[in-house]
Amino acid sequence: MTKEIVTADDDETIRELVTFKLDSGDRNVTAFENGRECWEYLESAEPPDLVVLDVMMPGLTGLQVLERIRNDERLAAVPVIMLTSRGQEEHVVEGFDRGATDYMTKPFSPNELVARVTSRLR
Repeated sequence: MTKEIVTADDDETIRELVTFKLDSGDRNVTAFENGRECWEYLESAEPPDLVVLDVMMPGLTGLQVLERIRNDERLAAVPVIMLTSRGQEEHVVEGFDRGATDYMTKPFSPNELVARVTSRLR
């Protein structure tokens, strides 16, 4: 069964790298360039198996999207990995306080991202 992953990052290079690394035979990635587009998709589509969000994006930030996910009955249980350059302790704590399942800082290891996603999709 194919696992559905949604990702949002305003950096095209990062978005393409995440999609390239995570899109495989048993995983399908839908990518967005900002939080607003991502949220509009999540509102209308079947809940994905996992979401990967950048924090700093135009429209809606990743933290705003995360809060909306956690407050939506349909989406509340979906694992969310924050992937961001905001790596100071208070940023990491804020991400977890708002409901992040995991938190990775940029620059990041693409292979570590794959491992973290794989562990959450089991």
